[in-house]
Amino acid sequence: MRKLTISLLVFFSSIFMMNAQTIAGTWRTFDEDSGKAKSEVKIFIKDGKAYGNITKLYKEKGEDQDPICTHGDDYRNGKKVIGMQIIKHLEKDGNEWEGDDAIFDPENGKTYDCKIWLDEDNKDLLQVRGYIGFFYRTQTWKRVK
Repeated sequence: MRKLTISLLVFFSSIFMMNAQTIAGTWRTFDEDSGKAKSEVKIFIKDGKAYGNITKLYKEKGEDQDPICTHGDDYRNGKKVIGMQIIKHLEKDGNEWEGDDAIFDPENGKTYDCKIWLDEDNKDLLQVRGYIGFFYRTQTWKRVK
């Protein structure tokens, strides 16, 4: 009985550690100016590639709680933001995931090359970089537990 208990403890501990070291999961994004929570994005791995959909928006009272994307000429223009795929086809390269035209910003309707990676010191923080050429912006997203 003791061996079974120890085996189960080791098994569940390893699952917890594996989950804490993957980009898969739900991540909270933040407004860069105010620092307030902005949205939640669920990242998942399918066929070895990473994708992410907006699952929740944090809106102020009186704001549209389920807005439509009204920017750009992307196929997502005119679609609801909640449920929208904003990350697509990221491929793993070492400790990073990256892809061309792989992250979409529904606020401006633009698509950017993207690179994401778990923070070295805190695996509950995800670094998300969108870039065009040498110009880039990196955001820190926090894992939703």
